[in-house]
Amino acid sequence: MSLRDYLAKLETCGQLQRIAAPISKTYEIAGVLKQLEPRPVLFEQVGESAFRAMGNLFCSKADFAAYLGIPVQEIIPRISQAIAQRLPCPVVESAPCQEVVITEPDLDALPILRHCEGDGGNFISSGVFIARHPRHGQNVDFHRAMQFSKTEMAVRVVRGRHFDAFLEELGQVDVAVCIGNPPNVLAAAATSVELGVNELEIANALERLPVVHAKSVDVYVPAEAEFVLEGTVYRDRRHAEGPFVDLTETYDVVRQEPVFAVKTITHRRDAIWQALLPGALEHKLLMGMPREPTIFRKVNEAVRCLDVHINPGGCSWLHAIVQIDKRHEDDGKKAIEAAFAGHSSCKHVFVVDADIDIYNPLEVEWAMATRFQGDADLVIKEKARGSSLDPSSEPDTYLTTRLGFDLSKPLQARGKHFERAQFPQVRLGKFFPR
Repeated sequence: MSLRDYLAKLETCGQLQRIAAPISKTYEIAGVLKQLEPRPVLFEQVGESAFRAMGNLFCSKADFAAYLGIPVQEIIPRISQAIAQRLPCPVVESAPCQEVVITEPDLDALPILRHCEGDGGNFISSGVFIARHPRHGQNVDFHRAMQFSKTEMAVRVVRGRHFDAFLEELGQVDVAVCIGNPPNVLAAAATSVELGVNELEIANALERLPVVHAKSVDVYVPAEAEFVLEGTVYRDRRHAEGPFVDLTETYDVVRQEPVFAVKTITHRRDAIWQALLPGALEHKLLMGMPREPTIFRKVNEAVRCLDVHINPGGCSWLHAIVQIDKRHEDDGKKAIEAAFAGHSSCKHVFVVDADIDIYNPLEVEWAMATRFQGDADLVIKEKARGSSLDPSSEPDTYLTTRLGFDLSKPLQARGKHFERAQFPQVRLGKFFPR
């Protein structure tokens, strides 16, 4: 299913909110998306652009599962299988994303949003960057980009990641930035895999993904993307980037980041800009969900893991709730250690039994209230480098204290009762006659 097909499906089901009145890309679109979250929205008249815009498309795991036609519980196995059994993408000669080719680009013509009043500029937040290395092949990743001229943007490049390694070695890297992608591409771009893996092959294993060669750079891009911005990122050309609202819904700091010079823009004839609201549910889902298979795999090496949820309450990055089938008394603590190994940015891990719904925060809190004792079930790890997104970590070093909470019930109850009482199931129709 293409993104266009998904939009049509949402409209048929009455889930898509159309807004026909003119609206500004400066603050107004972001404000409406936040207030209507999680409802998908299509903006038909963006005041400063000839293009339409859309947002809030995938705000929950249920949305992602519905797109793929699978239950939520199948997401982790499906992504894990796609990572392990990648498929080369079919290559096409012509594609919707290249129906219009612009060789004298003007970024001001695009509905690049300014989200909040404290922002450093207009930001692309949904851009999937595709780059190629002469030895390692094609790499796909998310990077936010702040516009500062008609053809240039400052790109947030996280140090130590694959694209950063490309830049450090090569000095400049040609890229294609794809906006308006289906969720298989978005999820694949957010996965953490070894250097040399083409993440578009993960996307193709999730759902068929035709690709086409970009017009002016040597990479292959999703054929049905809405927009593709082609150009070069320069290591030694720097510009201030930020402030920007990040996953924690707090402002990230201003940094001097590499410059992206846009040379060519291609797009569909009736292209729709995909907005991704920073710090909101869709941003959280696309950051956190692709880390769940990694945690699942690590925990499953130590104990029997049933499910993992990197929940929005933990900024979909700093907390992980791990559900296990406990068979030994130390399984909870083993799961905690394995979860931290699976996601190094995680700050707090909560381990629960199979009878706890990890998607219901009230049930997780109930498990803490009834099955947890701090002196026996709390794991405190020495300070180590954590996530730069955590405003409470130490400045500059990002050192943080990690905590693990073993909320699993003991295998030997010792006279206590840890099971919830089950109320009888009653046919209500018997008591409410029509």
